[in-house]
Amino acid sequence: MKPALEPGKEDSPLTRMLFSGDNAGLSVAMREATQDIEINTIWFFTQKSLYIQRILQAMGQEGLVRDIRKLNNAKSPFSRQKAEALNAAKDILFENVRDFVEQQFSMFAGTATEEIIERYLRHMKLSNLEQRDFHRMHVIIRKMVKRLKNVHSRRIKRSRRGWLDVKKTLRESVAYQGLLFDTRWKAKKLDRMDIMALCDVSRSVEAVSHFMLLFLYSLNEVVAEISSLIFCSNLVEVTHVFEEYEVEEAIVRLKRGNGLGIQLGRTNYGQVFLDFKTKWLDEVSHKTTVLILGDARNNYGNPQTDILKLMKERAKRIVWLNPEPRTFWGTGDSEMDRYLPYCYLAKECSTVTHLERAIDFLLGMEG
Repeated sequence: MKPALEPGKEDSPLTRMLFSGDNAGLSVAMREATQDIEINTIWFFTQKSLYIQRILQAMGQEGLVRDIRKLNNAKSPFSRQKAEALNAAKDILFENVRDFVEQQFSMFAGTATEEIIERYLRHMKLSNLEQRDFHRMHVIIRKMVKRLKNVHSRRIKRSRRGWLDVKKTLRESVAYQGLLFDTRWKAKKLDRMDIMALCDVSRSVEAVSHFMLLFLYSLNEVVAEISSLIFCSNLVEVTHVFEEYEVEEAIVRLKRGNGLGIQLGRTNYGQVFLDFKTKWLDEVSHKTTVLILGDARNNYGNPQTDILKLMKERAKRIVWLNPEPRTFWGTGDSEMDRYLPYCYLAKECSTVTHLERAIDFLLGMEG
């Protein structure tokens, strides 16, 4: 950059380099900054903005911003002219750093192993997931589903066999002089889970809802019956979509939303619960687990907590999975604090690892 104005003695080093047009110094500062932040570990598209900010911070962005603020606060036209020039130089610097990060991303992104990528995606917020990673996420979920099926299938087999009945076994073993030839078992009936899932498909929650439904319907050998409903401004049932199509195709059709009758306006939990009371409350029994996935942000409408109370009285339990951190619950238009008293369990759920743990826990409660 060509020198526009003379730097001041109290200006930060980065400000002085920008004012004096010291391209060589800026290049050296950028290279030194990348050594400190290990730029060779940039493997994912979503890391770009993080590395841009790390480089700018290491180059002295804080001092640059402070100098701009000081010049803006001064009253003279000359100071404001310097502030404008420095702001323009700051924008050019940002573009140069972004170009550099893009180049590094192109060099190192292909070196990430599948294991590293999978570990990263397991803990990534689903709302931040790139479209190109959806296939990988489906593969990860298939692995998780296989594990859950193995664990809970063994549990069901143990239940069918039962537990050793010590008294009967000892009684029957008298004829064998105490040797345990004829073992007897106590059988215990194990009911599989009956789930009614209500999933928010508004923009902020959509990805989490879709992956949860993918999880549930991939576990249909373990879960006895699943009824699925989606909502935004209203509530509609989509169970038939999963009955007509394979689970992954059904998820694609839910994303399109064609012919489902879903109204994608402002999220309205109050209307959703009114719809549920009118059309589906009678289907809830003492065997039903009502699973709600949503952020509970009701745009300051009536939360209809009395209907959630009715649902609690009829159902076996209500479980609420919220994609927002617990510290956000009850803030702004969130009604989560008012819904909590009617929930058997409420958990943060924003990653596939959260989903796996939640569903594993639910399956483990049955029996």
